[in-house]
Amino acid sequence: MTPYKYLHAINSPEDLRRLPEAALRDVAAEVREYLIDVITQVGGHFGAGLGVVELTVALHYVFDTPRDRIIFDTGHQGYPHKILTGRRDLLPTIRQLGGISGFLRRSESPYDVFGAGHASTSISAALGIAIARDLKGENFKVVAVIGDGAMTCGLAYEAMNNCGVQKRDIIVVLNDNNMSIAPNVWAVSNYFTEVFTTPLAIKLREHFKQLATQAGPIGDRIRFLAGRIEDGFKAVLTPGMLFESLGFKYFGPINGHNIAQLVRILRHIKDIRGPILLHVRTQKGKGYKPAEQDKQFLHAIGKIDKITGKSIVSPSAAPAPPPYQKVFGEALKEIMRQNPRVVGITAAMPDGTGLDIVQKEFPDRVFDVGIAEGHAVTSAAGMATEGIIPVCAIYSTFLQRAFDMIVHDVALQKLHVVFALDRAGVVGADGPTHHGVLDLAYMRIIPGAVVLVPKDEQELRDMLYSAIYAYTNGPVSLRYPRGNGVGVQLRPMQVLPLGKGELLRDGSDVALVCVGPVVYRALRAAEILEQHYGIKAAVVNARFVKPLDEELLCSIAEKTRHVITIEDGQAHGGFGSAVAELYAEKQLTNIRLKIHGIGDHFVEHGTQEQLYQLLKLDSEGIVQITMDFLSSAHLANMSRELSPQSCR
Repeated sequence: MTPYKYLHAINSPEDLRRLPEAALRDVAAEVREYLIDVITQVGGHFGAGLGVVELTVALHYVFDTPRDRIIFDTGHQGYPHKILTGRRDLLPTIRQLGGISGFLRRSESPYDVFGAGHASTSISAALGIAIARDLKGENFKVVAVIGDGAMTCGLAYEAMNNCGVQKRDIIVVLNDNNMSIAPNVWAVSNYFTEVFTTPLAIKLREHFKQLATQAGPIGDRIRFLAGRIEDGFKAVLTPGMLFESLGFKYFGPINGHNIAQLVRILRHIKDIRGPILLHVRTQKGKGYKPAEQDKQFLHAIGKIDKITGKSIVSPSAAPAPPPYQKVFGEALKEIMRQNPRVVGITAAMPDGTGLDIVQKEFPDRVFDVGIAEGHAVTSAAGMATEGIIPVCAIYSTFLQRAFDMIVHDVALQKLHVVFALDRAGVVGADGPTHHGVLDLAYMRIIPGAVVLVPKDEQELRDMLYSAIYAYTNGPVSLRYPRGNGVGVQLRPMQVLPLGKGELLRDGSDVALVCVGPVVYRALRAAEILEQHYGIKAAVVNARFVKPLDEELLCSIAEKTRHVITIEDGQAHGGFGSAVAELYAEKQLTNIRLKIHGIGDHFVEHGTQEQLYQLLKLDSEGIVQITMDFLSSAHLANMSRELSPQSCR
């Protein structure tokens, strides 16, 4: 490990604040070097953290954290914050089972004021904290750090509008890492920002206003003219007029990698009353050349070679099957070649969803709306009214943010919009904010929706084709997991009959009724059950969560009398609940049913394989669940046979 002059002695921001200001540049360099050393070895979010090193050091140096509250937006920029707040030596465990979270988490540290995995929550949360501070008569500073694309989300502007109305003391730091402002503009705007934020300038501005007020009508004209001059500077040199119109005092943009200037500006503005916005320009991936050159690839990484920035791939005997998002992207591209009315929509994740594949061939028919899931859905609804067929490719966990738009704007109007929910189920190291385990429950309750879950790559292709061409009377939800497919041979796409599942393996003792790739683990479990325990288990690939294949599900239940539903999602309200409702409606009272999925808790971070084992969603876990279920059923039957009521 690199010998550090300062970093190993910084176990809290209090230690940082004891250092002379002249040492901060070296501290920032050491934080960046440590971050590069660790994350290239263990993986994690990378580029955003490298870009905010100086800003994070300056914030903790100027503000009295944790008494002063710093709320980071989109917690993947929080790695330097973790290093400075007592978690330096735990960084090598980040995003691993039992290790620290890759995002901000209140239960992890008093310095993590507000949990952040999704974007654009910081300003709303910060205003709420400021309101609570004022109601309780307390005195501390509240700072929201927002950036990395989060300002494309409407929630940020809703919060800013309310900040301007309430006029509470709050500082918003806009971490702007879009390198569109040229360096020569930086120099000029930096100068005026320093001038405008000095205590002398602030006092002169207030004194000038008082004098102008006392001067009567002439004073009004002078005050108006002075305001126009200041606004003119800001309009020409900065985008500050937008923020000023929302009620903020705007300062910037300033160079976010000049730590001495950051400290000066933060000290100047920390005691200004009312809402303040400081615009800071940073470079994503700063200080690590491969990350500076390829911001998209090195946003989040696995293990990479520190020198080259290239992924370290473990040797394997055979090439891995393609990832599901690539299968989706290639299938959608095939369909769009045939049908000019089909378009793709994503919310800032074209590469993560596979739409980047489509975008290369159809740049005018793929729309990236930024971090604005609600807008993505409602704009899709608008397209659908004109006969366009939108395919919204959005991560399962992110689509939660647009639930009302799916209901009000799409389903209520019976508009044909296809939702491709990537990263469904447990996703691994990103943890509870990113597991896509709620979509089966929240999509199936929507009137008129069709909810599909493919077991493999070919079914994904067939379901996408069917969703576009056959299921056209309302919203269609198609969910698939993170990671690679199972390796099936691909063939031309075809329409699947609506609401029809398939019996993959017959059996008489118990039925394992599944949706999604867990079907293959259930098939392996069925083999183990028969080979080792003599239990004949049927395996059903239900395919549809809504509408259900009532004939198949009822017939297999009547044959086996014991049914276990298995899903990579929340058990409460999901696929198993739908089957239970079906059996209750059909009055199949002699059927024993177990719903197996994720219980009433949030799943922690770890690898997908580790989490499947913990949740008993791997083959061995399914065997154990089945044996326990049949044993309890046998004991229950014996109890009924021996009860006094039965004896009579």
